[in-house]
Amino acid sequence: MSARVTVVGCSGSYPGPESPASCYLIEADEDGRTYRILLDLGNGAIGHLHRYADPLTIDAVFLSHLHADHCLDMCGYYVMRKYHPTGPQPRIPVWGPEDTPGRMARAYDLPLDPGMTEEFDFRAHGDPVQIGPFLVRTMPVVHPVDAFAISVTVGGLSLVYSGDTGPCEELTVFAAGAAVLLCEASFRDADVNPPDLHMTGSECGTTALAAAVGRLVLTHVPPWHDPQTAYAEARTTWDGPLDIAVAGMVIDL
Repeated sequence: MSARVTVVGCSGSYPGPESPASCYLIEADEDGRTYRILLDLGNGAIGHLHRYADPLTIDAVFLSHLHADHCLDMCGYYVMRKYHPTGPQPRIPVWGPEDTPGRMARAYDLPLDPGMTEEFDFRAHGDPVQIGPFLVRTMPVVHPVDAFAISVTVGGLSLVYSGDTGPCEELTVFAAGAAVLLCEASFRDADVNPPDLHMTGSECGTTALAAAVGRLVLTHVPPWHDPQTAYAEARTTWDGPLDIAVAGMVIDL
């Protein structure tokens, strides 16, 4: 069994001229149907998602953390599922940090009760989750808010998505042996960067090497940086397969 990972959005910190903010669509076929999950739904992503799949066919959403560039288009998704002309859509599960229901209600200026709970079945990250052919696991990583790396395994192969994190042993251990490490590269080595916030390209490469992954894909590069800088930095520590994520890119797993 194989899976397809489509980069819906990969711009870091806010939508850029070439891409929405973070959103990754993962699809795989099983039992005569296509299962679809989303990793993050950052600002600008819901519109671009229409290019690759009907948003109403998504089976589950996994939010790495609750910064706007990773979750804010849940607001548009809420409107779509609540007011669609075919009628209110069935609730779908949404995994995220503990305060996800409150964060999303506040984001759309809704009362906390019911907030978006009539559209989404909010659940906190914790135990592994099976969605059709996908086994999804999460691991806390280092960021100013509760943040999680996400692993998706299908057909014996795993993609590990760093979410937003500073370099940390937790990510390295979590990514061990992954076929693909989709790793954020928001910072540059040449700059003085705050700790425990984001990673540089070279730090992504160091993590990929220590985790012995099959392929490294750099993502979440902010519009104010040149992605080729992140690529060149990663090449100083990683000599394996390497790509820069771009909107519309498909990664076969």
